[in-house]
Amino acid sequence: MKYCAFLRGVNVKGTNMKMAEVCQVFREAGMDEVSSVLASGNVVFSSDQKPDNLKKILEEAMSEHFSYEAFLFVKSQDEIQNCLSNNPFGKNEDLHSYIFVGNNGIEEILMQEFENTSKAGKEAAKIIGHTFYWQVPKGNTLDSGFGKILGKKSLKDQFTSRNVNTFEKILKKC
Repeated sequence: MKYCAFLRGVNVKGTNMKMAEVCQVFREAGMDEVSSVLASGNVVFSSDQKPDNLKKILEEAMSEHFSYEAFLFVKSQDEIQNCLSNNPFGKNEDLHSYIFVGNNGIEEILMQEFENTSKAGKEAAKIIGHTFYWQVPKGNTLDSGFGKILGKKSLKDQFTSRNVNTFEKILKKC
């Protein structure tokens, strides 16, 4: 089965790693057909393991190899397709749309955080199924009230996000 591992915090704030080396760690952990998508910690691979097992195996392998506390989230090719198909926000040149992947229930926590922050014009969030979607004006991602809370230490092991364009590239690689 095809999967993508979404690594949290890769190549930001001093956690730098080469994707070729990350792919090698995945191969050594028993994954097949391993390749990366962009340098932001997206690794496409195949495996017969269950997603929960994959998360544990890969977090341990990454933590040991790179000497840091790794957090990642695994989605199947079908789940990635569903996330894209269910995106409630249409294409807009002035806005960025993000899809969040993470632990069960994180979508409700993210929505609560979103509702408690000040919003930029046209900023919006929705939950579809168990997936949190966020749209924000270009240039405001890190400056918006919600963008600022995304780096909270209490949430670091709970989720990661990618823009819709990255999800499209990942799906093409699957």
